[in-house]
Amino acid sequence: MSTARPSMMSLSGRDPGLYAASGHARPFRPCADCTCSPGLLSRQGRRSSAFLKQLENTRRRKSGRDPYRVSSLSGSGSESVYSSDMLCQSTKEINTTERLLQLRLQMIKHELCCYIVPSEDEHQSEYVSLADQRRSFISGFTGSAGIACITRNLLNFNEKDPDGKSILSTDGRYFNQAAQELDFNWTLLKQGEGPLTWQQWCINEAKEMSEGLGGKVAKIGVDPKLISLEQVKAFKKKIQDSMSSNVQIELVPVEQNLIDVIWSTFEPVPERSSNNLMLLNSAFHGEDFKEKRSRVLKYIHEKHKGPAALVVVALDEISWFLNMRGSDIEYNPVFYAYLLIDDEGTTLYTDNPFQSDVKAYLQENNVDVKPYESIWEHLQQRSSNRNAKFLVPDNSSWQLIRQIGSEQCQPVHSPLDLFKSVKNVTEIRNARVAQVKDGVCLTQYFAWLEDQLVSNEALIDEYHAADKLTQIRKTQRDFMGNSFETISSTGANAAVIHYAPPEDGSSMIDPSKIYLCDSGSQFKEGTTDITRTVHMTTPTQEEIENYTLVLKGNLAVERLVFPEGTSGLHIDSIARQYLWSRGLDYKHGTGHGIGSFLNVHEGPIGIGQRPSLAQFPLQAGNIISNEPGYYKDGAYGLRLENDLLVKHAQTASGNGKFLKFENLTLVPYCKKLINVKMLTKEEKLQINEYHSRVWQSIAPLLQPQSLSFKWLKNETSSL
Repeated sequence: MSTARPSMMSLSGRDPGLYAASGHARPFRPCADCTCSPGLLSRQGRRSSAFLKQLENTRRRKSGRDPYRVSSLSGSGSESVYSSDMLCQSTKEINTTERLLQLRLQMIKHELCCYIVPSEDEHQSEYVSLADQRRSFISGFTGSAGIACITRNLLNFNEKDPDGKSILSTDGRYFNQAAQELDFNWTLLKQGEGPLTWQQWCINEAKEMSEGLGGKVAKIGVDPKLISLEQVKAFKKKIQDSMSSNVQIELVPVEQNLIDVIWSTFEPVPERSSNNLMLLNSAFHGEDFKEKRSRVLKYIHEKHKGPAALVVVALDEISWFLNMRGSDIEYNPVFYAYLLIDDEGTTLYTDNPFQSDVKAYLQENNVDVKPYESIWEHLQQRSSNRNAKFLVPDNSSWQLIRQIGSEQCQPVHSPLDLFKSVKNVTEIRNARVAQVKDGVCLTQYFAWLEDQLVSNEALIDEYHAADKLTQIRKTQRDFMGNSFETISSTGANAAVIHYAPPEDGSSMIDPSKIYLCDSGSQFKEGTTDITRTVHMTTPTQEEIENYTLVLKGNLAVERLVFPEGTSGLHIDSIARQYLWSRGLDYKHGTGHGIGSFLNVHEGPIGIGQRPSLAQFPLQAGNIISNEPGYYKDGAYGLRLENDLLVKHAQTASGNGKFLKFENLTLVPYCKKLINVKMLTKEEKLQINEYHSRVWQSIAPLLQPQSLSFKWLKNETSSL
């Protein structure tokens, strides 16, 4: 855990000065029944305007000065509204206490010693709607990945005030963020930092309680819709391995979600969106529904000898298969639905409204539409026929298997996941178009930002800079929105891997420090995900050298030629080798699959150290990110991300089939941060050729006398 924090309001919305002014802690000021946690408010994409207005008025009355005046580029000046003595100083200490108490009272009703709160929704989505952010509600941690585990001490017989422990387990991308957002009730369990997993932690706690009660069964509960069958199997095996004569532990399904029971006590419960469905034109998808259905049926017949139905649960797979898009989850063009495919037809379970063109399209393709929740009753009815067989994806929820019956289910990796990861000719052509569009936008953005900060000495904070980038992107035709929340981070904030600037109190971008921008677009042509790290004045020698190490790793992956059958597990070390030579590393994967106007993180491929990646070798037609980085806590962060197309390679020997990468991204690297002396001739040639391609692709789309044109010309000039 880093002791150096990012600048003011970097993540949790709290001013470090509240606790460290003048080198000592300020007096504790209690705040009864406080629910104004900035972390919890930011989870809903908002902050308490009434709270801010009250705070502003108080400041004005006390000092007669403008509370929004910023006295330094870091945004942490003493005149910031967030440094007021009137800010509730006990929010971090108490804002989840009452929530945890109410949860434990519900756990008593179900006789649970432990309750698990996953991040995912019932479709195992990585990014979920506000209504599915239960883990964020109970913990205050707003990152997209992690799992909360809460115990109720069975040895404490006070049922009015039960106590217990609570942990948040997450990966290296979120260590800094979680450390800042979690209050004193929570312990951060860092995945990969030791042998203890969240599953083993739950088992250890349950084991201790079972032993203390003379072998009484200790129940660990979870909503069966929110955990996959594969996770349940692995968890039960760990439990079995931990059993002894005086210990009984049981993993039990709790169909009534306990977070949903208590949520409305503390704040209005968000409603799930159910927006209009959009039909994707053939110019954007390249393969019609009937062709896709034919491919899937062929797979079903090969995988299962005899009639079977494929249940589709992943939202992006449903959108891809139907050539339709939605907007139910922010940044992800998907909609809430289930899908059933068999020889008889296709059944879509959704409550989303649709216009006449979609209605006609569904009727034409014999797609039967039923209410979203009716999937459960329908599966139960069909499974009552003992001859009915179902192919169920390996990421299906535990509840889905329980509803059908395990004896009638054959687990498979969804063929739709595999099919959509290999882009067709139309999708590849469109991906190149999308990258040109985003290359223009990012060129305009970085040129504008540097001019404002350096030439005009303007004060621009991270949030409004990110908003400016969105406004620039909106000028492009068929721009449908960002593909994720823009990571716009200055200085120490860039060391927080998945940093998101808050709207209120965001740090001012300091041109004398590193600035990292990780952003992406959803165009109808495709999805982009691009990171550039820049310096607008004079970087330190350390920053230059470490940036160059990251760049060398990025270039090495891009140059790689490798045999078919190679997975991203084997490629990951190529990106890390130069950092490793200096004893440096980064706590995230090197690459992830990217959808075609779909999710920015797309399975099943990736470049990283997860053993599961070995099951999915890269194929020609995959689009994958290449994003090594380096992060110095409390100082700066570096990341360079390009989107690569996997394609066939022609080798001199002609023996065997080989693959290579094509860099689709068209944004220059930061020349000020490159130590040319650390580059080989091959690397210099590679950068110069890339910059020449960027110039030829983007310059004709810019006004010759514009700032953007001049900035691009300078940044793409030869090393």
